[in-house]
Amino acid sequence: MSKVYKKITLVGTSPEGIGPAVKSAIKRASETLRHLDWFEIKEVRGRIENGEVAEFQVVLEVGFRLEGEAD
Repeated sequence: MSKVYKKITLVGTSPEGIGPAVKSAIKRASETLRHLDWFEIKEVRGRIENGEVAEFQVVLEVGFRLEGEAD
């Protein structure tokens, strides 16, 4: 049976780096969405404060399988 996925865009943030920003976005999304299967990083940016990197911001798309007969 074929599967159907939906994609949503998230922005994760972290002062520690790109990886923690991605993980925080996925962790939060997993609290309200089921069947999260993959992610794709679309954009990386950050916030500068007093001449230093204060926060990393990662825009990512997350794919999750829609529920149906195969669940």
